[in-house]
Amino acid sequence: MTKAEAVTLAKEPAGLGAAETLIDIRGLKVAFRSGSVETLAVKGVSFHIGKGETVALVGESGSGKSVSALSIMKLLPYPAASHPGGEIIFEGRDFLRASEREMQSVRGNRISIIFQEPMTSLNPLHSIEKQVGEVLRVHRGLDEAEVRSRVIELLRKVGIRDPEARLADYPHQLSGGQRQRVMIAMALANEPDLLIADEPTTALDVTIQAQILELLADLKKEFGLSMLLITHDLGIVRRMADRVYVMRHGEIVEEGTTEAIFADAKHPYTRHLIESEPKGRATPAPASAPVLVETDDLKVWFPIKRGLLRKTVDYIKAVDGVSLRLREGDTLGVVGESGSGKTTLGLAILRLISSEGPIVYAGQRIDGFNSKEMRALRRDMQIVFQDPYGSLSPRLSVSQIIEEGLQILKPELTYEQRRDRIRQSLKEVGLDPDWLDRYPHEFSGGQRQRIAIARAIVLEPKFLMLDEPTSALDQSVQAQIVDLLRDLQKRRGLGYLFISHDLKVVRALCNDVLVMRNGKVVESGTVEQIFSAPKQDYTKALLAAAFDLRVVNRGATAV
Repeated sequence: MTKAEAVTLAKEPAGLGAAETLIDIRGLKVAFRSGSVETLAVKGVSFHIGKGETVALVGESGSGKSVSALSIMKLLPYPAASHPGGEIIFEGRDFLRASEREMQSVRGNRISIIFQEPMTSLNPLHSIEKQVGEVLRVHRGLDEAEVRSRVIELLRKVGIRDPEARLADYPHQLSGGQRQRVMIAMALANEPDLLIADEPTTALDVTIQAQILELLADLKKEFGLSMLLITHDLGIVRRMADRVYVMRHGEIVEEGTTEAIFADAKHPYTRHLIESEPKGRATPAPASAPVLVETDDLKVWFPIKRGLLRKTVDYIKAVDGVSLRLREGDTLGVVGESGSGKTTLGLAILRLISSEGPIVYAGQRIDGFNSKEMRALRRDMQIVFQDPYGSLSPRLSVSQIIEEGLQILKPELTYEQRRDRIRQSLKEVGLDPDWLDRYPHEFSGGQRQRIAIARAIVLEPKFLMLDEPTSALDQSVQAQIVDLLRDLQKRRGLGYLFISHDLKVVRALCNDVLVMRNGKVVESGTVEQIFSAPKQDYTKALLAAAFDLRVVNRGATAV
């Protein structure tokens, strides 16, 4: 069997429901209490996982899928969380009635979990050796030499190159894909019976995502694991899962084999999820449209300084000779893996970091502008960040968040004029204007991203840098944001620099594409040229990873 076949073949041995049951969840209810108010987040769900089987729990954010999975290991924030009903039966034991001591013997031993964001799941103060080794010390009582040997073996198994040299590294010294591999090594340290994978690839580049899924498929086959896969990405579900449970508002609305669900979904919500991939294509701006942004041989080099006198010994060439042109009303997509220079390029164009080479905005060269000169252009050049949770201050109301730019860049407006503009911008992004005095925590992820877009467009800009604006969102919400951006562009004639690793979104929204790797543009062209007839192996690898999820080696394609 080739590795390229692993993801598909990993589905085959489960028996499609005929496998012996490993764990049985019956009528599970989960409630959360805040003061005197109790909210039922999971409303009596039932599902089971067979030995050697992969079961997917799918649904949008807030559907209850992660809460249900965390209940299996009793990892919810008790006593704020409670289980007013249900059973979780594992080898004749009901985990909901088990003591904390009993659960400690199960967690990380018989049942393990991989969390969505490894950077927040790994301890930043402990080395990789200590964190992976802790699981072995707690459950197996191995001595230090045995722990070290096993940690090296696990790191090698999950694809960490030269593992002996990485033992002393800390999480911040690893890439996103490497951190996720360390999480997998920790989860597999004691060869568990059940692996819970909670959105294990959401924050990763498409090629790294494909490698992690392939790794999970290989390890599942090698260890005979059962897997509970929690995700909103139906492409992953189609390739990895034997059976699917669809959750909405704390309830399971549909279940069945993967083949049956995708071939003939019965519930309207399931059909909505399946059909929610971003659709349509960008409309090109007229050939007569003026050039909005242009760069020529743009460079951003960060010096590497060493020694007592801190002499520059080398450079990190984050952006190394990039030329681009964007017209009013067009969208230029910039794609590539983490570290390719995408975001650095955008920040340089906005003059938020230093660079070398001409940057022309609306016919005016701005690369020599100081901060005071750039301030006059800030109204025209705005940015929307990747994470709507982190880019909005939790201490400010929606009106205060959106108003801040108006106060600084349009001080001539009165309070009432600012409020009117805030209401109009909220309405324009599809939010109720009466919500302007609410706070970010009162909104969903998609609504928060709409607030971030409203903050940008309230200044009536001409150029918008969109830095991974949909990567943290559910697929159906992604499609809504793409439609919103397309509509705003049509009405306002905006030029977008769209930075993303999600090629499905890029295909739906962009007119032209730059493919970046190691700071350089390896290929460029229209969306049709890049997606239909890519010339470079690296571009082919990105496309294969995005649409097949079966790439083995970076830079090589698998069909």
